[in-house]
Amino acid sequence: MERLSTKKLVLAALFAALACVATMSIRIPTPGTGGYIHPGDAIVILCGIFLDPVTAFLAAGIGSCMADLLGGYFIYVPITFAIKGIIAWLGAHLFRSLMSNGKNAFAAVAACGVIDIIVVAGGYCLCEIFLYGLGAALASVPANIIQGISGLVISCALYPLLSRPMAMAMGSSR
Repeated sequence: MERLSTKKLVLAALFAALACVATMSIRIPTPGTGGYIHPGDAIVILCGIFLDPVTAFLAAGIGSCMADLLGGYFIYVPITFAIKGIIAWLGAHLFRSLMSNGKNAFAAVAACGVIDIIVVAGGYCLCEIFLYGLGAALASVPANIIQGISGLVISCALYPLLSRPMAMAMGSSR
């Protein structure tokens, strides 16, 4: 089993805190659904890009579900943990795969954003079918797509600003 380094633990905690703060800092309410659009998905995507898959899953899942817990969306805590964690886990694998095949870093970040859009819209819709019924679940899809698109755009904007400092923090070049 791989030993968890202090550096890795600190980076995971930092990304979890950033995901929580980004989710709670700007909330644009979505009419009729009781939810909100937020920039937290950008941090979830960046977790997958800068952390290994398991650490990304935990940082994104914990940080995002903490925002639900602190914001009073208690029923969504386990759902958000799973969905955001899966996005970061898939993003980590996809980003590494695309980069090892010589793809452009921005294309790889954008591909991770597309995963976010699909998994957020599909994952929450699926869970909300059981919570609220098909009509309400489908009503949340457009807002979740907009949230995912904003995450894609913000993560593409932040990637060039963070890639060098993160490479230095991780002790490698990217």
